[in-house]
Amino acid sequence: MKVAVFSDVQAVLPALEAVIEHIEAWHPDMVVMAGDLVNRGPDSGGCLALFDAMRREQGWLPVYGNHEVWVLRCGEEAPASEGERDIRRFTDLAWQQVADQAERLHGWPDHLCLHPPDADAWLHVTHGTMAGNRDGITPGRSDESLAGKLPQGVALFVSGHTHRAHQRRTQGMDVVNVGSVGSPFDGDVRGSYGRFTWRGGRWHTELVRFPYDRERAARDFETSGFLDQGGPLARIVYLEWERAELLIAGWRERYQDAVLRGEITLESSVERYLRTIT
Repeated sequence: MKVAVFSDVQAVLPALEAVIEHIEAWHPDMVVMAGDLVNRGPDSGGCLALFDAMRREQGWLPVYGNHEVWVLRCGEEAPASEGERDIRRFTDLAWQQVADQAERLHGWPDHLCLHPPDADAWLHVTHGTMAGNRDGITPGRSDESLAGKLPQGVALFVSGHTHRAHQRRTQGMDVVNVGSVGSPFDGDVRGSYGRFTWRGGRWHTELVRFPYDRERAARDFETSGFLDQGGPLARIVYLEWERAELLIAGWRERYQDAVLRGEITLESSVERYLRTIT
């Protein structure tokens, strides 16, 4: 049995096309997209349409990520303040791109569990951990901090969310983060996904890195309106993609609350933050 799992496309269509080509060449029995297909990138609509075609035609399976949840919420709820309106501008743009096909985002599960036909060696896929789809596993996170946040009775736990591919063994199971297809945060601009093979009575794991057309992706950021219409934070998101480095968390820690309270404009906060990191 062969299972492919990928995550965190983040609306980068050339990366999604490349991972589909890689996965189809491997001929897996099952494919799971572990969340964050949309948002934070230039083409949420194109990515959703392409993945939905693979879902309908090939039986590929989705799991909700925090960005699917957030995009749907932004489609249903108006911003509570001017600061929130500015902060979520790139997500509102993502909603505009998927609104006419939003039904394709509804009804996804938060978790998927499967096992080989001849064994109860369960493989559990979710976006984050059992604590939620915003609770991610990074290489530096301790095993102790995962106590109570992994499922019971599984052989293999697979997640994404942090955009950092790695694997370890803890609590009697193999734990694998498949990283990000479209926007890694580990300094390697190539996309990543996971291959899992049931062979010889156990799961074998492989993390795969692959290149994709980043020149085309960079043009998409420009021509889609993401940088022009996505608000000041879109500049940080683009820099994250360009560097393969998490940056927006630092802005949130320093400035987000102040922007929401109206103590500083989003534009000013981003200008100040960019001066510290560029």
